[in-house]
Amino acid sequence: MSSYRELLAQREKLEKQIEEAKAREYAEVLNEIKQKMADYGITLAELGGNRAKAAKAASRPRAGVAPKYRDPASGSTWSGRGKPPRWIAGQDRDKFLIEK
Repeated sequence: MSSYRELLAQREKLEKQIEEAKAREYAEVLNEIKQKMADYGITLAELGGNRAKAAKAASRPRAGVAPKYRDPASGSTWSGRGKPPRWIAGQDRDKFLIEK
């Protein structure tokens, strides 16, 4: 049976071999990917997947929503989206509708 120190030395040797093998194969894999991207016309944006879509969505401004309800007492408005304000919560919303 191997001693603790011998096993640590083996692990260190294996880790070094793993790093060397990865470095050797990395260049080959990278060239293969580049070649396939060129052959099929694949862009970096297509490889980004959801991150590219999320970045695009985050960069565009959001349009505001027109108010749908108005508090006659204070003049406050609410679009009807999200949590209702106190002045309309639990009441019939039809009497607060803004006429177009």
